[in-house]
Amino acid sequence: MKRLGLVLVAVALCVVASRPAMAQAVGSLRYGVSAGVLLPMGDYGASGTGDKMGFVGGVGATYWLPVGSIGVRGDLSYSQTSHDGTAGNTKIMSGMASVVYALNPASAPARIMITGGVGMFNVKESVTSQSQTKVGFGGGAAVAFKMGTGSTRLVLGSRFTSVSTTTNSITFLPITVGLSFGKK
Repeated sequence: MKRLGLVLVAVALCVVASRPAMAQAVGSLRYGVSAGVLLPMGDYGASGTGDKMGFVGGVGATYWLPVGSIGVRGDLSYSQTSHDGTAGNTKIMSGMASVVYALNPASAPARIMITGGVGMFNVKESVTSQSQTKVGFGGGAAVAFKMGTGSTRLVLGSRFTSVSTTTNSITFLPITVGLSFGKK
């Protein structure tokens, strides 16, 4: 019984001693802009009935947690593709929340990251003027290259995304290049 009491006291002292160190630990924020191409897939990109390659642009921010290589990311984006074989286009506006895991430290010249998340997507088709807001899922990877001695990074990334609409599932692959600023 005495040993259990001593173990509990030792654990309590360790917790109390580590509190100041945890209070000083602060995460960091990176933010940036990106642009690139949007590759429609599945029925959305089917030859003759789907859409052709389009463009995508967006802004985002990642909050890196104080410990480890885990971050929480928010993205806003706009994309547009043209119909294949007919007049019209598809526009997608989205907001996505993701978890990011960096495979190497922030000090590395090239930082590889994997990401997965969920978001809201507004899909508007111009011929029928039909607009739907639906939940979508995405997962992908990116590489962030250090640029010079500052904190700016050139980021190349892609994320497979799937949005279930009323009529079918829209799947696409944006391939983007961007700049990120901030710490970590």
